[in-house]
Amino acid sequence: MGAAVIQGNVGWPQRLWIIRHGESAGNIARDHAEASGAPLIDLKHRDADVPLSPLGLEQSQALGAWVRALPEDDRPTTFMASPYKRARETAVAVAAALGHVGEDVVVDERLREKEFGVLDRYTRAGIRAKFPELAEQRQLVGKFYFRPPGGESWCDVVLRLRSMLGDLQRNHAGERVMIVAHQVIVNCFRYLLERMDEGTILAIDRNGDVPNCGITEYLEAPDGCGLLLQRTNFVAPLVEAGSPVTIESDRPKGAR
Repeated sequence: MGAAVIQGNVGWPQRLWIIRHGESAGNIARDHAEASGAPLIDLKHRDADVPLSPLGLEQSQALGAWVRALPEDDRPTTFMASPYKRARETAVAVAAALGHVGEDVVVDERLREKEFGVLDRYTRAGIRAKFPELAEQRQLVGKFYFRPPGGESWCDVVLRLRSMLGDLQRNHAGERVMIVAHQVIVNCFRYLLERMDEGTILAIDRNGDVPNCGITEYLEAPDGCGLLLQRTNFVAPLVEAGSPVTIESDRPKGAR
């Protein structure tokens, strides 16, 4: 277990889960485009409106069943989600397992997917063909600092999550908070809470994608001065329910 190290005189949630949404229709479309060598991913919706796939809904329901089976004092008391449809659908499915309605899920735009700007919907091959100079710049700068025109770097995501952590300390101390968002959000929270550097978090990212409905969990430290990492990429709820575990990149709109 690792210790989170953002400290101060304010409180922390008693327990914090950060979860990647279930498999989405965008994941499937991206895989098809990459496999066929297409330059663009064929999506019917803007990225914010891409829904869960049928399997993604099944994964979300399996996660909800696992949460419902937890002891009452260990269950989430607060649900938060990215405004993107696939994350909201996942959070609502889990909250519903505890008898909550959709309006009980707090939607926060700071939890949204990393924005890809002009690279939106391009495959890796498409980026190299359409934007060779940007592909070269990203290779040189690295994904942590590279910001595509009209988009965000990982640093930009980290900046908005810093204020998110401040709100969790001020407004949700002592609560049990479940956040449903995206792969980059999960990794950037880890970067902040575990006080990583660029090399460490990018090594984790290279090691593999965050599983759909994979759980990263923290507990408040005994002295109340931080959060302690309990587990990452925990997918036992899906395995126990017999739901397939999917580990697919969040890249239906360009390179992460």
